Amino acid sequence: MPADKASIRKIVLSRRNALSVEIRKVKDLKIKEKILALPEFRAAHKILLYASFRSEVDTLDLLKYCVDYGKIIVLPKVDRDNDELALYRIEDMNEVVAGYMGIPEPQVHEGRRMPVEEMDLIIVPGVAFDGHCNRLGYGKGFYDKLLTRGAKAKIAIAYEEQIVEYIPSEPYDIKMDKIITDKRIIECSEITERL
Repeated sequence: MPADKASIRKIVLSRRNALSVEIRKVKDLKIKEKILALPEFRAAHKILLYASFRSEVDTLDLLKYCVDYGKIIVLPKVDRDNDELALYRIEDMNEVVAGYMGIPEPQVHEGRRMPVEEMDLIIVPGVAFDGHCNRLGYGKGFYDKLLTRGAKAKIAIAYEEQIVEYIPSEPYDIKMDKIITDKRIIECSEITERL
């Protein structure tokens, strides 16, 4: 595996995109089951999730589960003016529409905006991850900027095919607390502030 981020991103995206829909569905279910069993998830009241896009781990069932069970669900929306993610509470899946670059985003009024500091749990997407909980995103730095402002627990979800031996990290890159794949849970740090 190459050592530069652009090459890793290209290889891992190709690997993820090559997974068939049927295989991804099986993997998605395994990942969802692991998330639902997590103490951090069960204790969390306010959860920042993402609406899956293209070949990302599918979060639709998880989003529906959370809404049905009364958790406060927050989704990111790209704030193009400030080049960052703005977070909005959703109450219904019909409030999610195609937004920035076709990515599903909440379409709700400003009164539903919420700060990341209030989140009990953040479930993060990404392109590639390593065993030290380093995350390689899509290159815009949106999540790194967001995560510097804090959260009690930062958990990434990915297919096993997205785990690589090494991702070069910079001081501004935010590590995950855990990475959940269809095969395992990689734990990298104790979450010090239990929910």
